[in-house]
Amino acid sequence: MALQVSRRGLVTTGSLALSGLMLSGCDRLANAPNLLGLVRRAQGVTMGSQRLVLDHQPLAREFKASEISPTFKANGTLHPGGEDYAAMLAGDFADWRLSIGGLVARPFKLGLADLRALPARTQITRHDCVEGWSAIAGWTGPQLGGLLQRAGLLPSARYIVFHCADDLIGSSDGSGLYYESIDLIDAFHPQTILAHSMNGSPLQVPHGAPLRLRVERQLGYKQAKYVMAIEAVDRLDKIGGGKGGFWEDRGYEWYAGI
Repeated sequence: MALQVSRRGLVTTGSLALSGLMLSGCDRLANAPNLLGLVRRAQGVTMGSQRLVLDHQPLAREFKASEISPTFKANGTLHPGGEDYAAMLAGDFADWRLSIGGLVARPFKLGLADLRALPARTQITRHDCVEGWSAIAGWTGPQLGGLLQRAGLLPSARYIVFHCADDLIGSSDGSGLYYESIDLIDAFHPQTILAHSMNGSPLQVPHGAPLRLRVERQLGYKQAKYVMAIEAVDRLDKIGGGKGGFWEDRGYEWYAGI
């Protein structure tokens, strides 16, 4: 029976469990080993089933503008520290540059104005947090796949890594810098975008300004905020803690499909 439980169902189960523990925030969630165990056992099932059933890249459900949630909780990092981010924010991100490199033939950088000038996709989707809450919002930004095609992935590229500006645990050695990764199937999904706008307005700092990833078929912790660099790689074990993401290095599963 356990193998028939969906990730969404586990999220609901986790929410009930956590409400009893009066926990809040993903960092606190890492202290709930029973829930993490449930999610961990679901990973192989959800990834395998999605790769079979979703082979033709169907879209995650999209909603009407009238269904946008009146509030959208911002959690995790709400404001990256550091002088560099403060300076970029003070300049309205005019000096911010997104670098795209790694295993690509043509690495390049883009400013925020360049990104906003690209053809964009707007999608109204539901964000499902592993904590158990959900919210609907509209996201706008260029599709990641188009940028990767422009860079020209090398044959050895297998994963796309997102390096972010936030130092979530404030570590002095930089080991707390947030990062995430997805495989090429999700990278080229039509709804995988680099969102510079939320609900028709420029992305605000608590939600990841100036740029965040939206990979709609996975849980919220995969939607990396404050994206600074995108790197194509052939393996994940030499990046960060080697598990493919900030939370994955702390016990979460790499594939968070719902």
